[in-house]
Amino acid sequence: MYNEKVMNHFENPRNVGEIPTANAVGEMESASCGDTTIIYLDIQDNIIKDIHFKTYGCAAAIASSSMLTEMVKGKTLEEAEAITTDAIVQELGGLPPAKIHCSVLAGDALKKAIANYKAEHKA
Repeated sequence: MYNEKVMNHFENPRNVGEIPTANAVGEMESASCGDTTIIYLDIQDNIIKDIHFKTYGCAAAIASSSMLTEMVKGKTLEEAEAITTDAIVQELGGLPPAKIHCSVLAGDALKKAIANYKAEHKA
């Protein structure tokens, strides 16, 4: 069902857990399946210096969150906001159509974390 890259990110997820110095957090839950992703960001001078996640869900949700963290680290807030669901899926080498919503969950949690940061810091 899943390709080797997806399975690698599921079995060996990158950047898991909270960041003690996080200054932005975003959480999203899928209404369709109940999966939940929380994104923690450490933002300095408009750059995402660190990003971690906690995902409670299926292999695709965990792999999508893991891949997202690798794609976002070191980017500006604007560059991170521009990352699409399609880009996450492409970097993973594809997901079954029924699991695309898992990559949406990760992306939406990131966008919520950035929006929370901007609201609190008037950025």
